[in-house]
Amino acid sequence: MGKKRLHRVSRVLPGGKYDTVAEQKARRGGRKAFDVLMEAQHYWMQMDRFRRDRERNKKYTYGKQWEDVVCVDGNRMKESELIRRQGNLPLKNNLIRRMVRSVLGVYQSQSKEPTCTARDRDEQKYGETMSTVLQYNMQRNRMGKMNARSMEEFLISGFVVHRKWHGWRKDMLDCWTDYVQPNNFFIDPNMRDFRGWDVSCLGEIHDISYGELISKYAHSPEDERRLREIYGFASKRDVVGMAYEQFGYPLNDRYDFLVPADRSLCRVIEVWRKESKARYRCHDVNSGEIFKIEIEDYQEEVAKVNEERRREGLALGIPEEEIPYIKAEWFIDSYWYYYFLTPFGDILDEGETPYEHKEHPYVFAAYPFIDGEIHSFVADVIDQQRYVNRLIMLYDFILKTSAKGVLLFPEDALPDNMSMDDIAEEWSRADGIIVFKPNKTGMLPKQIANNCTQIGIPELLNMQLKLFEDISGVNGAIQGKPGFSGMSASLYSQQTQNATTSLLDLLETFSDFVKEGAYKDVKNIQQFYDDIRTCNIAGKEAVYDPEKLSDIEFDLSITESTATPSYRALANEFLMKIFEMGQITLRQLLENGDFPFADSLLQSVKSQQEQLERGEMPENISPELMRQAQQGADMDAVARAQGMMARA
Repeated sequence: MGKKRLHRVSRVLPGGKYDTVAEQKARRGGRKAFDVLMEAQHYWMQMDRFRRDRERNKKYTYGKQWEDVVCVDGNRMKESELIRRQGNLPLKNNLIRRMVRSVLGVYQSQSKEPTCTARDRDEQKYGETMSTVLQYNMQRNRMGKMNARSMEEFLISGFVVHRKWHGWRKDMLDCWTDYVQPNNFFIDPNMRDFRGWDVSCLGEIHDISYGELISKYAHSPEDERRLREIYGFASKRDVVGMAYEQFGYPLNDRYDFLVPADRSLCRVIEVWRKESKARYRCHDVNSGEIFKIEIEDYQEEVAKVNEERRREGLALGIPEEEIPYIKAEWFIDSYWYYYFLTPFGDILDEGETPYEHKEHPYVFAAYPFIDGEIHSFVADVIDQQRYVNRLIMLYDFILKTSAKGVLLFPEDALPDNMSMDDIAEEWSRADGIIVFKPNKTGMLPKQIANNCTQIGIPELLNMQLKLFEDISGVNGAIQGKPGFSGMSASLYSQQTQNATTSLLDLLETFSDFVKEGAYKDVKNIQQFYDDIRTCNIAGKEAVYDPEKLSDIEFDLSITESTATPSYRALANEFLMKIFEMGQITLRQLLENGDFPFADSLLQSVKSQQEQLERGEMPENISPELMRQAQQGADMDAVARAQGMMARA
């Protein structure tokens, strides 16, 4: 046998420092990350078809329904231009917009919101506190408006994205939610999991001002000079922004990965990738804690601690096999790593995910995502919308070209002193008189009107409208249309419920999206709310204490909102009943109820309570009235009443 080859210990023993980020940095040899930038650009280009489909769906939703490009005799043109060249008008009747508004109305009428439930039932009181804090944060982010517009985006494109982050905004340090424009978002196209758990790369394109850029990424004068070199054009304050779109009107379909539409803005590309690294997974048998450590920390956090426990255990007479050592297992950890890049590959910022939920900051939902495909709600009815438009245009063309009021005037009956133009003008007058010479056959002038419209167009149009409702599931009941004569209220209610059932899968998918976003909100609140905060919402006051709530694991669910008038009315009615039964005090009623006068009355009750505790007479009761009451009153009962108020 030949001489065996020797290998390094780091290659043959567990504990080798396998690190994809370190390897990539070694290959780059500088502060450029062209490999990350090119991968992100590739994924963004792979979403080109989705962006085109989304743009088409959006145009159909908002009324531009003859914008499809057709090829006629080798010339490409829009359908609206072709129709005009043929002498017609591109008429339309926008049914899709009405359908989208109806579904949005159903969603808004649900009045649901995320609530927190502690997984440990002994900690449920903290779940109610976290629910109030979460709703407070959602109000600060105007999530009612955000979710409504996101639902509209979900109906149009079938894909919706939010970004959850922590930082400064409006001079407030808090947890924020941003809507992500799908045209600026990119994601790994190999993803197939409905939940998005198998995504390996995703990110977003940001176009920000130079002032915002240096406030985020310039931490020294050298950083500011470097950014000025990179974004030289946008750093000049005298540069006027050259936007390519008008305010309030559609974009011009101009999208580019590296160059912003407005050259006065700075483009920053945010990329989140799954990276791999060798680490130790440790289990502390003594405390039951499971944690991960870096390879270089093994000696300090495992070997040294185990040696100390061995010496301590032997000194106490504990057999060595019974000593609770820390068990360490070498493994390849998969974790999220972020990059903020310039269009030239410069790294503005990078690092491992700073969030304790150990994920990226994005929340997204795609529908239905079977085999990775997206089919939006609007796309299902575009064919019916096109056919309705064609029938309307055909109807208009027939009415315009059919014979209407054509005058048949015998040529030999024309008077000598009048021309055909004079006859036509006199014929159109309400009190016109035409003198004519009867011809040999005795034929009189005759006006004819040919009705050529009864060729089945109304029947075809009604059939398409019915198909439109059947395909979308949005029928007349859910649109608020009145039923037929004699329809019972129960039948109308049942039709509305059936229509809502057909939309249930769509609505629940979006509710899951809201729930996933609320989960990251809760995790961010637990991580970044490091001081005691008082949150008040819908009459509920909650005090967030990070020492009590930061380590609790919560489960989230979507339930009926407690901020609706109907819910508050039911809660007040229940509190009044148990108050009349004597089960709660007046102070408890005012603290837990939602009455318009509750705060002022509660302050009065507290003020009287403090005066009674000091032995003073309440200010709003006159001494004369008190003396008159004492003459005919049972003072023992008065003392008991004062005791009850003191305990209130």
